[in-house]
Amino acid sequence: MPTLKVTIGERDRLDRRTRSRIKAAQEGDNFEDVQPRLNFESYDQLNRLLSPKNLELLEAISEHEPASIREAADLVDCDYKQVHRNLSELADIGVLEFEGGGSGKAKTPKLVYDGLEVDIPFTGSNGTTSTAAP
Repeated sequence: MPTLKVTIGERDRLDRRTRSRIKAAQEGDNFEDVQPRLNFESYDQLNRLLSPKNLELLEAISEHEPASIREAADLVDCDYKQVHRNLSELADIGVLEFEGGGSGKAKTPKLVYDGLEVDIPFTGSNGTTSTAAP
């Protein structure tokens, strides 16, 4: 599994990088080993992924490979509903996926990546979409 690079920044900067990669690909460069990226536009959005509970769940899934959401909840000693909500949020972000779950079978949380690499540049914008008053 690849490592997911998580970034925060302005959409314009990322759009320029994407356009440059598309141009390079059109010119014949090979991008098979390009690291997958997930960009957040604000620290609040990034916090969804990096909350302590979500990180604890990701580590537990990586280490123990639970067969169900209930088993994942037991691993982190949390309420099933809360863990289901957290795992669904992580699935919405694209960090994990569920296997099974049909015909009364338990949904199995599976990691999509083997780790996260977080890149937060401190130049220019601070990653927020609004500015604070002086």
